[in-house]
Order: sequence, then C-alpha cells, then structure tokens
Amino acid sequence: MLNHRKKLAACDSRIIHQDIVQKVRKDLPSSESIMDTADFFSVLGDSTRMSILYALSKSEMCGCDISALLNMTQSAVSHQMRVLKQARLVTYRREGKIVYFRLADEHVEGIMKLGMEHVEE
Repeated sequence: MLNHRKKLAACDSRIIHQDIVQKVRKDLPSSESIMDTADFFSVLGDSTRMSILYALSKSEMCGCDISALLNMTQSAVSHQMRVLKQARLVTYRREGKIVYFRLADEHVEGIMKLGMEHVEE
C-alpha cells in the first residue's frame, strides 16, 4: 500500500474563525495556572516518581519499605519524596523516627489511573 500525503492548506489570513478564537481565549486559564500545571505534569514525567506514586496508591508506606520495594537507596527515595511533597502529590506522618508516606488525595490516584488507562488502550 502506498503512503499518500495530502498537502495541508495554508492559512491566507491571520484568523479564520474569529468567534472560535475569542471563545477559547475567554476560557483560557491564566499563564500562571498553565505553567503550574505543566510543572505538575513534569513531576509525573519521571518513571521513578511514578513507581513511588503507584506503590503509594496501594498502601501507605515508610521510606525504608519504598527503598526496598524499588531497589533504591534511602537517599534517593528521600530526594524523590521531597519533589513529590513539594508538588503536593504526597503527604506524610511521623511515628517516632519512621516517616510514613501516602498520596495527598484521591485526585492523584485518579490522574495516575487515567494515565495508565490511556497508555494501555
């Protein structure tokens, strides 16, 4: 089968559908919100952090157990947890010297679930 390419029509004017542009412009989030959302997704764009989040979606875990599960040093886990805490994706509680981590809320699990469903389609 031959692969035929269609030539895309170039826009001769700056705006073709003024009404659509105005409608979408009115509904666009602020630049700050868009940048914050992009930063949020960049945190999720790391396979190590996604593995940690997936583990925490199954159970609250201490840093030592995360380290053992993912075959990581405790220092590496600590670094990743700092990033995840700053992005407000995880929270923690302290019990003596042991720190237990969990997902910050149900939104985090929902985003991960949607992402996995999309990839597995």
